[in-house]
Parts: sequence; C-alpha cells; structure tokens
Amino acid sequence: MVKIAIIFMFFVMLCNGSSVYKVGDSAGWAVIGNLDYNKWASSKSFQPGDTFLFQYNPSYHNVLQVSRSDFHTCDATSPIATYTTGNDSIVIRSPGHYYFICGFMGHCQAGQKVDLRVPRNIGPDESPIPSPILPSNVSSIPEASADGPMAPGPSHSNGHFVVFHHALLCFGFGLLFIFI
Repeated sequence: MVKIAIIFMFFVMLCNGSSVYKVGDSAGWAVIGNLDYNKWASSKSFQPGDTFLFQYNPSYHNVLQVSRSDFHTCDATSPIATYTTGNDSIVIRSPGHYYFICGFMGHCQAGQKVDLRVPRNIGPDESPIPSPILPSNVSSIPEASADGPMAPGPSHSNGHFVVFHHALLCFGFGLLFIFI
C-alpha cells in the first residue's frame, strides 16, 4: 500500500503541468560568453508553477531578486531575495515580472540579469500554486513586481512539444499506476 501511495504522489507531482527551466540553458548563470538572458527568456513560455534553476559558481556569482527599477539600474543594495548556493531553484507561484541580477561588481552591467515574465494563465486551471519550502539561505518567497502593467508576450511554438511530451509521460505513468 505504501508503494502505491509513493507512486501516486510521484505521478501527481510529475503531471502538475509545471516545467523546470535552467536559466541560460547550458551556459548557466555566468557573465562569460555574453549570453543575452532576456533574449533567452523571451524564447520561452513560462507559467505559474514553473521552477527556474540558476546554476553558477558561488565564488564568482549570486542571484538577487530585485525590483524593476533596481533591475534597470543594476542596483544590488536592497534585494527582495538573495540566493547564494550555486544551484538555486526558484518556484514562481503567480503571474508577473520577476527581475534577477548578479550582485557581484560589474556583472549586472555586463548583462548578467534577466526579466522572467510569467503571463496570466488563460484557461480553466488557474488554481494557486502551493507555497514552496524555503531553503535555509533564503529569507523570502519571490513576489512579482508591481511596477507597471505586463505587456503581451511573444507567441512561441516550442512549448507545444514540451506539453505534448509531458502529456505522454503523464499518460504512461497513469497506465503504470493502474496496472500496479
């Protein structure tokens, strides 16, 4: 019975519709390579419940969630949240703009910053996302910026494959659960 409960919990977690995005893809969160993080973000279709994974060397980088104005001026003096592990997962619970910069001297100015835009869901499933358990080095849960309205985002077809692949995986686990 315990085995069935564990498999069912895994199935529910897998099929909740959220995705994990490694910020910067294979480049990760770094200033080397001149990666345009905003271009990277604009090529994705984010939604509430998605997780953003920032991977970096903590000796040379960090992740600060900041306000819109601090994002544009690269001001790291009063962050909303600070992440320093080098392998930080941030779950976004609601629509909005989420602004992140590297707080190391000159890194934000060199382009190590990203505006993650999470549009409002359009559809029947607009239930709130449960609050994540915070690691000990994080003092607060990221909040969307209240600075200004959100502009419509670009339409991207690359999300269709992810949804299709995700649906097939969920279907397969559903069959597995039925036959156990």
